[in-house]
Amino acid sequence: MDNTKAVDILNKLIEINNDRIEGYDTASKETEELDLKQLFDKLKGTSEDCNQELIEEVLALNGTPTEGTKTTGKFFRAWMDFKAALSGKDRKVILDSCEFGEDNAVATYDKVIKNDLSHLSSSQIDMVQYQRSVIKKDHDEVRSLRDSAKLEKVL
Repeated sequence: MDNTKAVDILNKLIEINNDRIEGYDTASKETEELDLKQLFDKLKGTSEDCNQELIEEVLALNGTPTEGTKTTGKFFRAWMDFKAALSGKDRKVILDSCEFGEDNAVATYDKVIKNDLSHLSSSQIDMVQYQRSVIKKDHDEVRSLRDSAKLEKVL
């Protein structure tokens, strides 16, 4: 197994989790609703837990864990700030933006699972697949809340 490739793959997942952490920090600032703040703290915690595991694995491979975020994540957070300012911190708009970020996180894990598992050990594969399932569960929770907010607006 090529450790360099494994480190690159794991760092890609660290990066998307860094995006989620910063994204939920932003989302929490964009709402005054306590239930959303609590949800965003929980979702941020998911990525902090995932990152801890990923960082430990990168270090075990004698690699250097990335500390940055994806450029697309920075653009997304700026767009969320802009949309929230225009919408008056509208619940549905904030949740729409969060679901967009969740879609990117799940897609990143899916790409790794589809294309890169041959470069990872069996324990790393198990970790990545488990993390994907947890992040997908978070995604579905955000989508469900967003859909509920849509219905509330219609009614």
